[in-house]
Amino acid sequence: MMTVLLGAGPAAAFDTVRCQLADGFDFPCGKPEGTGYYKARGFWPNGHLGEDWNGSGGGDSDLGDPIYAIGRGIVVQSEDIKVGWGNVVIIRHVFREVTGKIEMVDSLYGHLLERKVKVGQMIEKGQLVGTMGGNNGMYPVHLHLEVRKNLTIGMNRSKFAKDYSNYHSPTAFINAHRQLASDFKKYDVPINTFAPYGGELTEAQERVSGATSSAANTASGVAPSRGFTRTGRGLTIPVINGPGSGYPAAGKPAAGATSASTAPAPGAPGPSTIPGSTLPTPPADPNAGKGDFWSRLKSKIANGGVTTGLDEK
Repeated sequence: MMTVLLGAGPAAAFDTVRCQLADGFDFPCGKPEGTGYYKARGFWPNGHLGEDWNGSGGGDSDLGDPIYAIGRGIVVQSEDIKVGWGNVVIIRHVFREVTGKIEMVDSLYGHLLERKVKVGQMIEKGQLVGTMGGNNGMYPVHLHLEVRKNLTIGMNRSKFAKDYSNYHSPTAFINAHRQLASDFKKYDVPINTFAPYGGELTEAQERVSGATSSAANTASGVAPSRGFTRTGRGLTIPVINGPGSGYPAAGKPAAGATSASTAPAPGAPGPSTIPGSTLPTPPADPNAGKGDFWSRLKSKIANGGVTTGLDEK
């Protein structure tokens, strides 16, 4: 671990760890292609900020199913947050975009039955990080997956813009980054960037908003960004979007990725099949209309089994 002094003005120390680049990203259940699982609920800005994944067996038959890291990285949070979250794991990934630029994202795995990793642990793609749960019965069993551009959100989503400035559509991100260029070098990755649940960011944490600097793209390839900046709507990691990036411009779908990168109307479930993607078409749920995810969720809401928390899924 090393300590970096960030920005101008009063000195603010910030810790980093060294981590190799992710060489690509896979799906978090039924690895690597999501076999035997489907999206019960998709991503849309200002609505559902992640994806809910279910097993194709129906009901809560997926309770305890293994959840895997989508890519190589370091665990920056592993905690029972309780409220609307339950057991949560967050992994930070540093990777080389197709443009050659070094970027970082956080992947969040929520409502877990068990957590299998600890903060500071280096994780490989496909490594077990936890098991599928429903926040101790608050929700029908499922995995809530998020992919964040902003490294300071942690468990305080209400303090940040709920749109593409801070979030990726998970399936669109994974499909656009299945295989990436990697090397044996290690890069500095900032850690301790989250405020406690319900708390405020420190000055140092507020500075974690820039992508890795051009120095990280030199032959040495080991220098992180030292010049962090703050934006008016929050703290964001700039993302290379548009032509040549392999990823859609903010708010625009990539060709052939209709379900993951478009935003369904709030309150509507995201499509569970993805034309042109590597995800399989889910089989019909044998419990559809009886014990399927949405029917069970609506029943829990009607019976008061789901409560509204400050940062509920």
